[in-house]
Amino acid sequence: MSNKRKKTTGYTDDHAAAGLDTSFPEIETWKNQFKSYEILIDDPEFTSVCPKTGLPDFGRLTIRYMPREKCMELKSLKEYLFNYRNLGIFQENIVNQVLDDVVKATNPVWAIIVGDFRPRGGISTIVEARYPRTEDMPAR
Repeated sequence: MSNKRKKTTGYTDDHAAAGLDTSFPEIETWKNQFKSYEILIDDPEFTSVCPKTGLPDFGRLTIRYMPREKCMELKSLKEYLFNYRNLGIFQENIVNQVLDDVVKATNPVWAIIVGDFRPRGGISTIVEARYPRTEDMPAR
């Protein structure tokens, strides 16, 4: 019999779900006047908090979408994104939550959210989520 213990990172299911029960403010919209164009919104100073360590996460969040009938009002989007500043939430969850909320607000033709998070411990992370969601992501 071995005395070896299984190594663990100490992350729990509570860490994994942290922040997802947050009530985010509604993203306001305005009526779109045109068809078939793309909007790119860039937040180069996005911040959040690691739910386990409490350390800040820094990154760039980009939102690309093709509006259908509604466009996001930028001041309310900025206020929405400020809610992540002190929120303990995984980077993967941020990107997917933002995608869900952008889709809920605008019902776009398509949307892509990219979180490009700065290195912590020598490792950086890029997370991308797309709408409409599919089982398989296309090859790059």
